[in-house]
Order: sequence, then C-alpha cells, then structure tokens
Amino acid sequence: MQKLTVLVVTHKDYEFPDSACYRLLFVGGKIASSLKSETFYRDNSGVNIAEKNSSFCELTGLYWAWQNGIFKNNQYVGLVHYRRYFAGKTLYLKKKQIASESELLTILEKYDVILPRKRNYFIESIYSHYQHAHHIKDLELTRAVISELQPEYLESFDTVMQGRKLHLYNMFVMSSEKASEYCHWLFSILFELEKRVDVTHYDNYQKRVFGFIAERLFNVWLVHHQLKFCEIPVVNLEGENLLKKAIDLLKRKFLR
Repeated sequence: MQKLTVLVVTHKDYEFPDSACYRLLFVGGKIASSLKSETFYRDNSGVNIAEKNSSFCELTGLYWAWQNGIFKNNQYVGLVHYRRYFAGKTLYLKKKQIASESELLTILEKYDVILPRKRNYFIESIYSHYQHAHHIKDLELTRAVISELQPEYLESFDTVMQGRKLHLYNMFVMSSEKASEYCHWLFSILFELEKRVDVTHYDNYQKRVFGFIAERLFNVWLVHHQLKFCEIPVVNLEGENLLKKAIDLLKRKFLR
C-alpha cells in the first residue's frame, strides 16, 4: 500500500508537478496525446461515469478513483485541479509554491482532513448565494433528497445553508477510509438528485449543477462528522481576479 496519492484532475495537457504523490487523472474521456499511458489515469476506464463529466465536473474523477482501487491502494488520497493546488513551501510549479508530499503527510499526522481555506461571502448566506448564482430549485431538491435518504444530515445541511463561509472546489486530502465513506454518501444523494433535475435547457455553466451541489454537500458532510481539519490557501497557477468575482457577486445579488 502506498502512503499518499493526490489526484490532479485535468481535461487537457498542462504543466504538472514533478512529484511521485501527484498522479494525473484525465476526465470526461479526454486523454493526453503527449504523455505515456502509464503516467496517468483516465476516468473512462474501469467502472466509470465519464459520460456525466459535463454536469458532474471533477466528480467523475473522484468516482473513478473510488471505484477502481485508488482508495484501497493508498492510506491517504487527495483531489486537486490542474491549475489549483494546496499552497506549500518546498515544491515549485510554474514558479509558484505548492504542497509537497512530506508537507501534506506532516499535516495529516495532526488533522483528519486538509481543506481549501473557506471563502467568506460576507453579504449573503450560502443559500442566497446559490439562489443568485444558480437554479435554487436544484438546491431545494437536494434538501428533499437528503430528508428522504439521509435525514440525520438535515440539521447540518441547514446550518451550512444559513452560514456565509464555504470550502470550495471539491478539493481535499484525507484518509482513504474517510474518503470512501464520503463518496458512498455523496453519490447516493447525487444519483437520486440526477433523476429529479432536468438540465436539458441549462447552458454549459449551469449544467455543472452536480459539481456545484457537491461543493455544498462536502461542507454538510464535514459539519455533520465534526472532522478536525486544517485549512490551507489554494494556489491558482493562472491567477484569480478577485475584484471581478466580487463585482459579479454583487451583480447577481442585485440585478437578477
């Protein structure tokens, strides 16, 4: 058994970390033409839901890892994005510092899970933000599914929705055992929700609904289980326009 594998979810060729713990995972049935097949995983092999990538986003990669032995073969597993990583001090990628294997394992000696630093929405709740940014009926359907399948999580769901802070990106590093428990819970909800949400007339952005919902559900699961977590800043290799994000947030809130 390996100690740690951090899956780098990607849909295109890019510059990736030179570190054994980081393994590329191409999603949506896409593969890298310039890489040898033994250097990466792909979500359209084995047991998979690759065809759902347009609406499940990086979750098709998470599902593949859960179903195809990655969790069983590692003590710890993580998920990051080709352009988003946990910040660190000793490993460089595109002249930016990202977390190394030793840094992540040192943190996991004291914490249950490593998470992105929470985003604070300040002027609105998680529920109202979803209402202004997406189709609120989908979030309400999610609550209905939880009330039917996992009613013990309803209190945590409402707590998260009433709050103003959220761990985003579906990024984490934690024990494979906990990750497996989370996946079992998450996908049971999402697959039932998928039966009730019609994305036929959604644009490409809103079709990512199950990825958006999962970001909220991950926080619900964390609150319910009261896991001890360590928050780490996220390094975006392409930069992030925070001013534009703030302006877009205000537009959605007051102009929709």
